[in-house]
Amino acid sequence: MSEISFDDFLKVDIRVGTVVDAQEFPEARRPALKLWVDFGPEIGTRKTSAQITKYYTPESLIGRQVAGVVNFPKKQVGPFMSEFLCLGFPDGQDDKGIVLIAPERNVPNGGRLF
Repeated sequence: MSEISFDDFLKVDIRVGTVVDAQEFPEARRPALKLWVDFGPEIGTRKTSAQITKYYTPESLIGRQVAGVVNFPKKQVGPFMSEFLCLGFPDGQDDKGIVLIAPERNVPNGGRLF
């Protein structure tokens, strides 16, 4: 792993947002969900697909806060355009077990990680 500078870290815009909609994504090659996350008034609502079906259902995600990288370019995922990268850690059991990153307490949508 190579070291980065603090300025490099500042280039990655990681924000917190609240899931306002979540749906199954049957067209995905690997099991995934489509998420719409409200990142506050500055950024607005953005959508993404996430391979998080081992631990999460669409119903369990509504109202939950998550962390995401909001300054990556958009990426086409099958018929769906992903607008941010939802962040999580592997559970250490298999490549399907992703645990989402979330703040310990509710914080205002759009807050930047530092």
